[in-house]
Amino acid sequence: MDCCICGTVRNCGKYLDTIFRNMNQIKTLFSNFAIVLYYDHSTDNTLQKIIEYQNRNPTLITLHVNKEPMLPFRTHRIAKGRNKCLEIMKEKYNNFEYFIMMDCDDRCAYNIKLKMLQNYLKRNDWDSLSFNHPSGYYDSWALSKRPLVLSCNNFKERWAGLALINKLIARTPKNGLIKCLSAFNGFAIYRKQKFNNCHYDGTFRLDYIPAFLIRENKRFAGKIDISKNKEDCEHRFFHISAVLKNKARIRISPNCLFV
Repeated sequence: MDCCICGTVRNCGKYLDTIFRNMNQIKTLFSNFAIVLYYDHSTDNTLQKIIEYQNRNPTLITLHVNKEPMLPFRTHRIAKGRNKCLEIMKEKYNNFEYFIMMDCDDRCAYNIKLKMLQNYLKRNDWDSLSFNHPSGYYDSWALSKRPLVLSCNNFKERWAGLALINKLIARTPKNGLIKCLSAFNGFAIYRKQKFNNCHYDGTFRLDYIPAFLIRENKRFAGKIDISKNKEDCEHRFFHISAVLKNKARIRISPNCLFV
């Protein structure tokens, strides 16, 4: 099995020792393994940490340093970085079976349960798999779970998505998976072939979401407020595109990969 870990990195210096330790552990599960990082303008020692790691592992890591001005909106910047990672991965590791998108901050700086990840790799009931988190399920920003498909920021009851997913996690058997349209929570592993024709987009848009899902969302959560919305979670467009184009199975494990 082959896998490429991708990550966008900005002001993450204090977490990178642990992040690289976790990546090194994940590496042991695969016969071929690579790391692709996109570095954006930082005010700490992030770049120094990455270069030190790269010097120790020159054949393992590909680093892209963004030298262009930063985009004004955070999700636009992250989408640009993730897309660059995908571009490099396709150029250098296009035959790899898996890839991982991993945040390089505190969310993935816990100890990783490697055996759990290994067991999920043996299963064929997911194309994208993310996990619960020991700090609680926090990522309502990336979550699309019917009937709440649109961004939580478009509704007065913005925490309804978290309430919904936490109830589902509580009643899902430990060996079960939760079906959704988008989820991330800091770490997700993908079967690459289902996402080859997909990309990230951090702008707010509705044109790619089927009308019946928008109507369903309105019935559940009320009127959509888009008057001030310039951003949306970049994962939503990526995941829903894969579902619509390729029938990708986006799943959440009720278990915590990090402890």
